[in-house]
Parts: sequence; C-alpha cells; structure tokens
Amino acid sequence: MESKIETNELLDRLPPHLKQYIKPQDYEQYTPINQAVWRYVMRKNVDYLAKVAHESYLGGLRKTGISIDEIPSMYGMNRILKEIGWAAVAVDGFIPPNAFMEFQAYKVLVIASDIRQLENIEYTPAPDIIHEGAGHAPIIASPDYAEYLRRFGEVGAKAISSAHDIDMYEAVRELSILKEAEGISQELINAAQARVEELQHKKVKPSEISLIRNLHWWTVEYGMVGTVEDPKIYGAGLLSSIGESVWCMKDEVKKIPYSIDAAYQDFDITKPQPQLYVTPDFAYLQEVLEEFANTMAVRKGGWRGLKKLIKSKQLGTVEISTGLQISGHFSRMIMNEDNEVVYFETKGETALSYREKEVIGHGISRHKNGFRSPLGKLKGINLSIENMGPRDLQAYNFYDGKPISFEFESGIIVQGLNVTGIRNLRGELMLIQFTDCTVQYKNEILFSPEMGDFDMAVGKEILSAFAGAADYHSFDLANHNPNSETIRTKLSATEIALNLLYKEVRSTRNSKELNSKKLQQIFKTVKENHSADWLLPLEIFELVAKTNSNFSEEVLKHLLHLTEKRPKVAHLIEGGLSLLGTSASLSDQN
Repeated sequence: MESKIETNELLDRLPPHLKQYIKPQDYEQYTPINQAVWRYVMRKNVDYLAKVAHESYLGGLRKTGISIDEIPSMYGMNRILKEIGWAAVAVDGFIPPNAFMEFQAYKVLVIASDIRQLENIEYTPAPDIIHEGAGHAPIIASPDYAEYLRRFGEVGAKAISSAHDIDMYEAVRELSILKEAEGISQELINAAQARVEELQHKKVKPSEISLIRNLHWWTVEYGMVGTVEDPKIYGAGLLSSIGESVWCMKDEVKKIPYSIDAAYQDFDITKPQPQLYVTPDFAYLQEVLEEFANTMAVRKGGWRGLKKLIKSKQLGTVEISTGLQISGHFSRMIMNEDNEVVYFETKGETALSYREKEVIGHGISRHKNGFRSPLGKLKGINLSIENMGPRDLQAYNFYDGKPISFEFESGIIVQGLNVTGIRNLRGELMLIQFTDCTVQYKNEILFSPEMGDFDMAVGKEILSAFAGAADYHSFDLANHNPNSETIRTKLSATEIALNLLYKEVRSTRNSKELNSKKLQQIFKTVKENHSADWLLPLEIFELVAKTNSNFSEEVLKHLLHLTEKRPKVAHLIEGGLSLLGTSASLSDQN
C-alpha cells in the first residue's frame, strides 16, 4: 500500500497557504489494530446504514474507492475521486475553519489521516479517517450534495471570525488530541475539557464564522434528509459513528425541519446531539446557504462589515464601489450621521487589488505601514469622483501634476499635488496618487507630507467586507503554527505483541485458507496475555463460526463472558456477533 498522494490538477492549483496544512498520510503508521477498528466500524456501518442512510451512501463508497476491509490510502482515493472532479488531502487533525472551508471551495476533501483508538471506536471528538473518509467522501458522489459542499466552502471561506473563534479552535483541537492520545492523564484531559466548556459558556456575540460553522455542523456533519417522520442520514458525523447513527434515529432525538435558524443553534462536540435538522433534499441546502450569505458582510458591506473586520483583528478585505479591494488589518473607521463609512485605516502590510488581482505597484512593499482613505462624495458636488468623466475632472481642477484642494461632504479635506490616477475596466478612477499631501478631519491630521505619497481610494461606499486577502499572492500566508500537535506515543511491548496477533489473524483471513491450529494458538495467547481485548476474539470467531466446532464454541463462550466482564463493550460484541447471525445470549448456549 502506497503512502504518497497522487497529485492532480485540483491539488496542483491549491494556493501555498492551503498546501501548508497538507501532511503525508504515512500509511505505515496504521497498526493491525487500527485496521481491525476500521473494518469493524465499516462492516457495522454498511450493514446498518443500508437501511437508514441516504441512497447515495453505498454507491458513493464504491465510487470513491472506500474499502470495507482496509483503511484507504490517499493515493487510491485521489485516483478515483479525480473521476468525479474532487481530490483528497491528509491533514493533522483540526485545521482553522476558514482554511477548511477554502479547501472545500477548491473541491478538495480534507481528511485527518489518524484513526481513533479502539477505546473510542464508537465516537471520537477528534477528526479521523473514519469520520472523514467513510463519512464525508461517499456522499460527495451525489452531484447535488457535492455542489452544496463546494459552494459552502466558497461562502464559508469569506466568513469573518473573532478572537474568540481562534481561542475556541485551539481549545477544541487540544482536547481532541488529548482524548485520542494514549497515556494522557485524566487530569490533563479534564483541564482541556474545562477550557472548552469555559469558552462555550462565554457570552460573546456570534461571529460570521461561528454561525456558518453551526450550519456546517447541522448539515455536513449531522444532517438528515427526507421528512421529519422518515429521515435518512447524510451527515458525516452520523455516517461515521456506529453509536450516533443508531441513537439519532430514536424518538428521543428531536427532528426539526431545516432552516436558517440552525445557524443560531450551538452544539457540543463531546456529547450526542439532542436535536437534528432534516432537509427535504440537497437542493434546499443551497437555498438556506444563499439566504444566510445574504446576511454576511461579503454581500452587505457597509459600516457593519468594516466593524466586523476591525473587531476580528484578522487579515480581511473591503471592496469599494469602484471595485478597488483593500486587504490588510483594519484598525479604524469614521462614520457620518447616516452611518456611512467616510474614512478607514489599516495598520501594517496592506495590498490593493482589483478583481482579486493585485494592482501593479500597490502591494505590501508600497503599503508596508498601512493604508488610509476618505470615501464618499465631494462637498457641493452631486457627482462622485468615480463617476466623473475627463471633462468633469478638468472642471473641478483634477489635473495631473497640478496642486488641488477639495473637501468631502464628511468634512475631510485633502490638499496636495495630483500626480496620477488608476482606472478600472469601466474607465472610472479608482485610485489617485498625491504628493506633498495633507488630509485633515476637523482638528485631526489624518495624513501629512512626511508620511510619503498619499494614495487615495476612490469610491462612494463599501460594498463588501470579507475574511482573507483579495489576492492571496499579496501576503505570506504560509505561516500557521497551531498551539498543539498530534501526540504519537510509542507502543509498549504488550501492545506490540497484541498487534502481531491481530496481524496474523488478518493474514489468515486474507489467505482465505483456514488454519484452525494457528488460530487456536492465537486465541490461547489472547486469553492468557490480553484477556480484556474483545475485538480480536471477535475476528477469530468470524473465521471459525461456520465450522460449528468445539473451538468455535469456546471462542463464543469467551466473547459472551466478556459481555458480562466488560458491560461497556457488551453492545459492541453483540453488534459484531449479529453481523454473523449469531445471538449474544447465554441462553442460546444452554
């Protein structure tokens, strides 16, 4: 099995700031126990989900190259996903929400390549290859759903976050890592859990990214489709959890018709969901998404959008009415009595773009100390600068190489030497350069000649505000360093020995030649040295169940004994036996 990722055109065109999250899958890291966990979950899921999952699930498993018997390799998945216009990459656990969304916009499935421990076989808060590969991948074989996922990524990547969101992301990432790592003290896990709960209960106004993350959770992760009376599963969190896929169908879990209200319903990743949303079909998901997008700053712009960017303290972009896009860390705005933005500032590296392409000569090297500009109409002139033709500009003394002084309706005064202007594709001025320039508002000097040339953005208003840069080439964005990394512990001698036993049973199954003597020796070793393990005896019983021999009866009795000895895993043993048509009842053996 190869561990490399076969590239294709979708992966080739990913920007550097996304490529930084891609990690090698390292297929050799998967132990025989990991393979057994995958196989158990997939066998249970396929058996059960055939009855309750959306019709595209089983067909999607085949189309996306997901095997029931072994953990998929990225190499194989990419080769097959390419045929439906998608690709997959491996990452290390949770990545920032905006980055996750942007991958989707590029039609790339993000897959956490680690796999849950046997102890967490039913559910893990950490993203893993069962959740991502067996949950997300099959459903994208449905064209309607795949387009929803792509469009969701496109919209979500523009959502503005807050400082609270960043703290929450780091806290959830740390908790998920600790819960999946072996040998971590309960004290550390409890502290991480407390941190997540503290942030969850903190009263903050929800940001755009937190609201759209809710929509993502109640659709992509935990969505149901059909009717409230007869729903089917399509959310990856349900498809990949043998516990919640059963739990969600019970009457105790409230089923609610899906609507934009789901954006305001929070969730807890550490607990089963008390309610779920049901969409009538995948097309309706798109309707709600567009309804939500209409509430976002990317479409509404204005002072509210700029305020969100200022509060986020993250890299963001505003687009003004001439199409000029300003990308940077926004720090200030001035509004008039009508709540219109009449002036804004950024601090630090800033770049100017038009139609997502940096304006030549106006990257971060020119605007390394920020950018500032008034907006709006000139005082006493009904015509906006952007709407002035050449004759209008001459009439109001806008001559290149000539000194000029003019006042905006807001009272901001600009005085300087007009050097040149840059126009958009419609022929409108969108940027004017001045030297020896002073910009004043009331008694405050906003810009003075010693600060260099003054580049003034031309536009009446802010039409759009969104997270990230207009042109990702403008900034060095490949610098994400999470506060926590996946913990990889070395196997103990006992664990190594147990894995070798799993490997031998796996080899016996693959050979399709029953070696009863060998299996009896393995079973004896398991009973003597690994008496608490339940999955390997179950795999042995699967191989010998049809022989109706003394040995098969001995294995079955051992499994039934484990259901009493370990009540927490009794239902897992019973579930495995039910796949074989065997009842996990002692009375059946008497």
